[in-house]
Amino acid sequence: METLKEQEEYNWREVVLPSLIPIVPEPELERESGERRRGRDIIIAVDHGPNSKHAFDWAVTHLCRLADTIHLVHAISSFKNQIVYEMTHNLMEKLAVEALEVAMVKTKARIVEGDAGKIICKEAERLKPAAVVIGTRGRSLIQSLLQGSTSEYCFHNCKIAPIIIVPGKAEAGDESAL
Repeated sequence: METLKEQEEYNWREVVLPSLIPIVPEPELERESGERRRGRDIIIAVDHGPNSKHAFDWAVTHLCRLADTIHLVHAISSFKNQIVYEMTHNLMEKLAVEALEVAMVKTKARIVEGDAGKIICKEAERLKPAAVVIGTRGRSLIQSLLQGSTSEYCFHNCKIAPIIIVPGKAEAGDESAL
């Protein structure tokens, strides 16, 4: 069985993060391995929901280490909706500052137009990261199959195996990332 390759172009905008985030110099890690010294690329798929924030917090706390670069990816339906674009831009800035404060890692952000699952897989193919972190709502298998699921799509279609963070009962709560 051969996988189909989609060669369609997609629209994206790089998010320019605020200058208040200092440029983190390359750390001098003499006793560390070459991979650690260079750092890894880690994609974190984000949206405005609490489960996405939980996945971001988990990745920054448990996965990221000094010299890594986090790539925040958010999919929107259209760049024409300025309100959604501005809210997403503000969310990316807020998460970048938090990543620097918690784990002292560099952050790059990209807002992409299109279907979230396809976009995450395309970004993973483009960057070839060490990890792709995605939050999930924790729905049952039947609900995921009937309603569709971004994490399910990425699990089956990403070339880099995603890390899917399932929320705990008390951890996700009803808070929004905004």
